[in-house]
Amino acid sequence: MLFCGDVVGQPGRTAVCRLVRRAKSELAVDFVVVNGENAAGGFGITPAICEEFFSAGVNVITTGNHVWDQREIISFIDSEPRLLRPHNFPDGTPGSGASLFTLASGLRVVVVNVMLRLFMDPLDDPFACVERFVQGHKLCKTADAILVDAHGEASSEKQALGHMLDGRVTVVIGSHTHVPTADTRILPKGTGFQTDAGMCGDYDSIIGGDKGSWLRRFKSRMPVGRVSPPRGLGTACGILVDVNGSNGLAAKVSPVVQGPYLREYWPK
Repeated sequence: MLFCGDVVGQPGRTAVCRLVRRAKSELAVDFVVVNGENAAGGFGITPAICEEFFSAGVNVITTGNHVWDQREIISFIDSEPRLLRPHNFPDGTPGSGASLFTLASGLRVVVVNVMLRLFMDPLDDPFACVERFVQGHKLCKTADAILVDAHGEASSEKQALGHMLDGRVTVVIGSHTHVPTADTRILPKGTGFQTDAGMCGDYDSIIGGDKGSWLRRFKSRMPVGRVSPPRGLGTACGILVDVNGSNGLAAKVSPVVQGPYLREYWPK
């Protein structure tokens, strides 16, 4: 499985599509999850961008706090099961936050998209929400693999969710902060983990946004409006997960980086 971090703007879209195609051909990737919540100019995602990702080989798109920034996605999400929004949104919210996907090969992959709460919106308890869902899905019984996108600001909260799910899901990967962390590992009971996958976008930026706009905001404390992404070359950051077929846990977890500004890493 391949998970790609938050896609930001046109540079991110180009970079992630390039990465997915290469990973499918060179790394024999079977299943791809991409967090696309910033894909439309840094704010939200559109149906057309979803189709762009699906055409490139993406199986599932996760999101987060920017999911509704492009209002046309609201009427689209109920008709597209491959597009997820956070599972702990209130009852009655359009779309779904977790689902089972069956590949043509027969492999069954569960994807859970959850949004955490520290320094974020006060949503329903993400820990209780994920706990209830995971109780209904057992590795090697109802699913061959379970991937959790933990969309949150605080490293501690993401790590806590990872340890809570250790041994019960294949991998927990953090998103939202747009900066890749160096803690790729397998937890003691066999679940893969990384605090944040990083973004797919132009890293000659500040978290994917125009440097000048962010600097004016920090230096003047005055509003500058929406910070648009730059239009330079994009770098794609992701996590490659080799799944142990005998128990559904992570056999190996490796970072994947392709593009300028960061040190490239391509698993052998």
